[in-house]
Amino acid sequence: MRYYIVAGEASGDLHGANLMKALKNLDAEAEFRFFGGDLMQAQGGTLVKHYADMAFMGFLEVLMNLRAVLKNISFCKQDVLAYQPDVLILVDFPGFNLKIADFAKKHNIKVYYYISPKVWAWNQKRVLKIKKVVDKMFCILPFEVDFYKEWGMEVDYVGNPLLDAIAAFTPQDDFLASYKLGDKKIIALLPGSRKQELQYLLPDMLAVADKLPDYQFVIAGAPSFNQEHYDSFLNGRNIPVVFGATYDLLHHAHAALVTSGTATLETALFKVPEVVLYKGGKISITIARMLVKIRFISLVNLIMDKEVVKELIQEDCNAAQILKELKPLLEGEKRVLQLQQYQLLADKMGLPGASEKTAKLIYEYLNR
Repeated sequence: MRYYIVAGEASGDLHGANLMKALKNLDAEAEFRFFGGDLMQAQGGTLVKHYADMAFMGFLEVLMNLRAVLKNISFCKQDVLAYQPDVLILVDFPGFNLKIADFAKKHNIKVYYYISPKVWAWNQKRVLKIKKVVDKMFCILPFEVDFYKEWGMEVDYVGNPLLDAIAAFTPQDDFLASYKLGDKKIIALLPGSRKQELQYLLPDMLAVADKLPDYQFVIAGAPSFNQEHYDSFLNGRNIPVVFGATYDLLHHAHAALVTSGTATLETALFKVPEVVLYKGGKISITIARMLVKIRFISLVNLIMDKEVVKELIQEDCNAAQILKELKPLLEGEKRVLQLQQYQLLADKMGLPGASEKTAKLIYEYLNR
């Protein structure tokens, strides 16, 4: 089979890579062409465009980079059409991928969607569009099945692929030594994989590090950046940046400051107490607050349907407030309570196997 996969962010690269690995186990003749990243490229096939050139954060930022966005969409459409895959597999990234889905459907290319767009958060009528242009939807959050059913659409719940990635993780024996990390407890900084996230959040994270000299802070570097990107923020601070070792960092971390996104759930599944941060351009945040109709922004709180981790958004996301929320997680009752909630979260998430289940369903649907 010929598979064309489109993933536009770091998390999509991770899930796309695990899906490719599972598909190869089922389909010995699998061929891949894709938009993605380093992890997908490691599985083989042809990387057409790296997600580092595609991920723009916030409504205003997308508008400011609209020419680049439209150029990427046009290029993807023509590349999919030229490749003529047996199936187009879209991974999250809805602003881009739903346009590709519409185009592919008009050209009689099967469209499967892995990891549903968050249509339950805002503009729920997008489901009507999804029903027209997506042949099969594979969801990773339990409540999404009932949501789609209310709109008359049957979807497959496959579990959460993060459980696969974490189950496959093997800690590096020399991680601490290789980065010259001493005996101080580690606080992990996960500032995200987009330029805007670094610009808005990393300075506040570093300001918190200045206030807690008894801990060692370590930055999880995104593959879309290099050391020089982080050096421009560090201003001579002795804070290591680890690349390609985020899970090793979380494995050793005592606590974490995490930009809202998939990493919030990964951190919780590694049982690391965390504070969730989000800050964007004022116009983008104003628009988002008008449109988004959900109580929480972090996956941890959304899945648990209550506040398990503190979310600091926009004006509340400043060094003083971050420090205030982080300190009780380092020792004491609040730390214990959050860890107890993490165990309930793990029970709710279930067992690994999402990638294999999705791959099996895709292969079965294609061969019917």
